[in-house]
Amino acid sequence: MATAILLPKLGQSVESCIIVEWQKKEGDKVTQGEVICEIETDKASLEIESSVSGVVLEIFFQAGDEVPVYTYIAAVGELGESVSHFRPDNTNLTTRCGSSADRQINASRNAQAVNSQLLTEPISKQSDSDSKISPRADALARKLGIDLQNVQGTGPSNRIMEKDVQLTALNRQPLTPLARMVATEKNLVIPTYGSGIGGRVTLDDLGHEISPSVPPSLVDIQKQAIPTQNMRKDIAERMLNSVQSTTRLTLNSSADARSLLSLCQQLKKNVRLQQITINDLILFLVSRVLIDYPQLNLLFTQNSISRSKHVNLGFAVDTERGLIVPVLKHAESLNLEEMFLEAKRLSSACVEGKVSPDDLENGTFTVTNLGSLGIESFTPMLNFPQVGILGVGQINSKPVVVNGTVEFIDHIGLSLTVNHQTVRMNLASNFLYAFSQQLSEIDLVIGNEQ
Repeated sequence: MATAILLPKLGQSVESCIIVEWQKKEGDKVTQGEVICEIETDKASLEIESSVSGVVLEIFFQAGDEVPVYTYIAAVGELGESVSHFRPDNTNLTTRCGSSADRQINASRNAQAVNSQLLTEPISKQSDSDSKISPRADALARKLGIDLQNVQGTGPSNRIMEKDVQLTALNRQPLTPLARMVATEKNLVIPTYGSGIGGRVTLDDLGHEISPSVPPSLVDIQKQAIPTQNMRKDIAERMLNSVQSTTRLTLNSSADARSLLSLCQQLKKNVRLQQITINDLILFLVSRVLIDYPQLNLLFTQNSISRSKHVNLGFAVDTERGLIVPVLKHAESLNLEEMFLEAKRLSSACVEGKVSPDDLENGTFTVTNLGSLGIESFTPMLNFPQVGILGVGQINSKPVVVNGTVEFIDHIGLSLTVNHQTVRMNLASNFLYAFSQQLSEIDLVIGNEQ
């Protein structure tokens, strides 16, 4: 009996995923638990395993497609079995809409109904009347006025996918309406590049194979469709939302780092704690200081303020796929060793692309550290709708007058950005001052909790 492979819900906020790569192709054998494809959410890459053993009868989406959760992505069974009822574009699947709970129930009911019907359904070869065009490709083609008869499909069985239409649109000659009409009437040769905005071919460009204003070397350059990764789109949207929805105020300061450096050296003598870094100590201290400043540990939008009883502390992790911010849940209740181990687990998962979407949600404050890159101070971008983010800079020697003489003392750079719509300047200043003071005595702070 053929079985559909369902794209599961991979986190509370995940509504769709991009199929990165198929590990199996149609006709391949697959065993239960074997990886059938890799997918990408807005933050992580994950593997989808086959729920049954058999032969991959049909793959419903190709690499690069964005697929809603609770959608059938492939079918596995025995050769000759029909899977037409599983195709998302050929069935009115209730799993494509409704609440999360409803979609789970409907997905299960749909699978049971289809499997029951397949018990009595005769084996039949796919007819030519089955759709060779995905619904999204058809909708985009209609919007752009593209004749699909001239589009070469790259999907299974040469099916036309959305990205095929996008590539066709990019490769079309960009003409002004008047230039297109004249070129059509007189059957003129359209230049590769025009003198209009974005290379658009104007009426003046017709009749010239190469526009005089464009160097010949540019003529051979072809436009290439480079799909934006789901994660990169999410980062871009968050940054734009942060700038448009907040009134940013950044305060720069520094703190005596002698105690911090000394404590790191002491911890290296402890077998269990020797891998703890300066960043781990800062995360620990932030979680403690924030308890006294709940106005910085909240979420703010134009319509509401959401206060949290716990410090869900996010910290920035740089990966090959971009910046990821995992969250230390209930950080104020973690001791130093627990925080170090959890931060290490989350960092490794981010770098490997295996972080769970739930580990990236519900942050209330963020810390970002650029000190290892030689940055002394900067303007951290708010992780909207959070109202505060602490930036950590490099440790440098700073001249300080002590008892009438100048001494060079190690200081660490600190940059606090807040949303000035809800966080007053004096409150932000008091937090930064309190944090700096406790950082300069962090050995005592840690000692009091042990």
